[in-house]
This record gives sequence, C-alpha cells and structure tokens, in this order.
Amino acid sequence: MILEFVENGPLIWPSIEENGVTRPKRYSELSPTEAIQADCDIKAINIILQGLPIEIYALVSQHRVAKDLWEKIKLLMQGTSLTKQERECKLYDEFDKFTYKKGESLHEY
Repeated sequence: MILEFVENGPLIWPSIEENGVTRPKRYSELSPTEAIQADCDIKAINIILQGLPIEIYALVSQHRVAKDLWEKIKLLMQGTSLTKQERECKLYDEFDKFTYKKGESLHEY
C-alpha cells in the first residue's frame, strides 16, 4: 500500500459539512480504511525522507504528499548518476597518477 501511494497519490481527504461550512475530516473522523490510507501516505513520506542526502532533504521536507515528494526528488536527482560517474573517473585518473617517485620516503609516498 505504501508504494501505491508513492506511485498513484494519496488519500483524497473527504470533507464534511458542519454548520454550513465544508471542511476536511479530521483524522479521528476518518473511517478505518481511510485512516489506514492516511497512515500509509505518512509512512511513505517518512521512508523517502530518511534516505535523502541533507541538501535534497532541505529542499523537499515541506511536502506533505508522498507522490509530490517523490516527483520532486526525481527531478532534483536527475543527473546525479552522471556526477557519480564523473567522480569515479576522476578517482581512477588520480589513482593511475599515484606512483612512487625515485628518492621518496615511504611517508612521503
């Protein structure tokens, strides 16, 4: 169910009319099924937020709907795999250049 909320969107909170004013139901007023759906969306948000790098977390932590949160993260994370590949290439390049120079002590090496 949690994955379903990330992919398809959350519970649409039902509304009730009270004294001529329409308002969303409070959590305590939800049916057992609606409460489970609301809980799953909250759990999905928490799971997603726990695995984020701090700089991404700061940009998306205000989202209250798992689907919206996931879409924003996908947008922000585009290109990170390329960045990882570039960093890996640089590290391999630096490693290849890491050689012993004649006359260097072990400590200097």
